[in-house]
Amino acid sequence: MTLLTRDVPAYLLDLQDRITSTVALVDGGHFMVDRWKKAPGELLQGQGVTQILEGGAVFERAGCGFSHVQGPRLPPSATQHRPELAGAPFEAMGVSLVFHPRNPYVPTVHMNVRMIAATPKGGEPVCWFGGGMDLTPYYGFEEDARHFHSTCRRALDPFGVDKYPRFKTWCDEYFYLKHRDEQRGIGGVFFDDFSELGQAGSFAMTASVADAFLDAYLPIVDRRKNMAYTERERAFQLYRRGRYVEFNLVWDRGTHFGLQSGGRSESILLSMPPLVSWSYRRQDAKGSPEQQLSTRFLVRKDWI
Repeated sequence: MTLLTRDVPAYLLDLQDRITSTVALVDGGHFMVDRWKKAPGELLQGQGVTQILEGGAVFERAGCGFSHVQGPRLPPSATQHRPELAGAPFEAMGVSLVFHPRNPYVPTVHMNVRMIAATPKGGEPVCWFGGGMDLTPYYGFEEDARHFHSTCRRALDPFGVDKYPRFKTWCDEYFYLKHRDEQRGIGGVFFDDFSELGQAGSFAMTASVADAFLDAYLPIVDRRKNMAYTERERAFQLYRRGRYVEFNLVWDRGTHFGLQSGGRSESILLSMPPLVSWSYRRQDAKGSPEQQLSTRFLVRKDWI
């Protein structure tokens, strides 16, 4: 499986370096680079690179991790749609990032691309791809939502005009807090268990999404990073970050996969914000920007 052993890991490492080097220039800080390798005898074997920037001028916490691991059996979170692979040995690799900005007018962003291969007992190896990106604003701007979604669509259209609407809907359905009856943000695109374009075509589509990330996010950062804010906006940002934590720990399949498979906790949880707060039954004034986030932006709609 040439793609698995050579092309995909090399691409992912280059992707991580391209993103972190560009974001470091935007912030003016630098990413700490933590190279790690699983110890002999652990259930999960492999290595990775975690890059993280903390306390920056633009980003309060920005984490971007690469991992390439092998395990003796797929965890339940990876086989809920592929029961025939339950218990199969596997190899997984990917890049995952979450950037938490300092300014409440700059949205949090998540992007992840990955490939998993498994070999069922007595069968041939199979592989599939997953990933996408989504935007979580604290204060909504129609211009930002349109730009983000338009960039996602341009990345996917060469692989079929059906892909963006399919993956946009998938994203809306996935990044949904069932216990709150609430969307996590304005969405983006998301796909999983994807192999319908063949190994090379599915990889090319996944790479196109990942390569579009900086174009989708950085113009929004540039527009919002210098906007003036007060303690009111900061308090609302910390409150809304609580929803982010709830989703990642309660519903996110990627977090569950990493923890269930014996992954490295520090790297898996790099998506957590540095500061967060919760409020009991918070009520925002009718017509306020805080209330409009829920009524105008945290809803499923066509942004383009």
